[in-house]
Amino acid sequence: MHRSSYKYWLKRKENIDADFTILCSEVKAAHRISHGSAGARTIAQLVTNKGIGLSRYRARNLMKKLGLLSCQQPKHSYRKATQEHVAIPNTLNRQFAVTQPDQVWCGDVTYVWVGNRWAYLAVVLDLFSRKPVGWALSLSPDSELTCKALKMAFELRGKPENVIYHSDQGSHYTSLKFRQLIWRLQIEQSMSRRGNCWDNAPI
Repeated sequence: MHRSSYKYWLKRKENIDADFTILCSEVKAAHRISHGSAGARTIAQLVTNKGIGLSRYRARNLMKKLGLLSCQQPKHSYRKATQEHVAIPNTLNRQFAVTQPDQVWCGDVTYVWVGNRWAYLAVVLDLFSRKPVGWALSLSPDSELTCKALKMAFELRGKPENVIYHSDQGSHYTSLKFRQLIWRLQIEQSMSRRGNCWDNAPI
């Protein structure tokens, strides 16, 4: 190759493909609004809905070229219990029509996606007002979490007496630590029957 040809090649102006630039911009936008979860098929559909034809195969190639990855939330799973649940009676027995505040509290634990992992939220609900009276958030669904939520409810409600605390048979409610706290606060513990979600329907 002649030296002048090589220098000309180095100084040449690259031709910018406007349509390709717009297409890449739309692919990035579709990936961004999905919070990084959309794959090639979904991105192709989103871009096509805007009037720009795009097959999922080309979308896959563009994602690879642009360094875009589809990050799906992992499925949630609780750890399997290794011990049998203790025998705590279903004192509430679906008698949800209480007549005064702080007569029956219901508790449960759920999970929410926070950042890049699962977090666990424990809530204590007053059955009379159907409003939360205590809550706690943690990265572990253990008895420390449920104890914090119960302590918060007990303090905020002025340390009420003769309260029934109803929950399911989760290990964080059957643990020795939680049962000891229930005993110290002089709260009567009630539990749903195994496999009967309606026993804890209010929460």
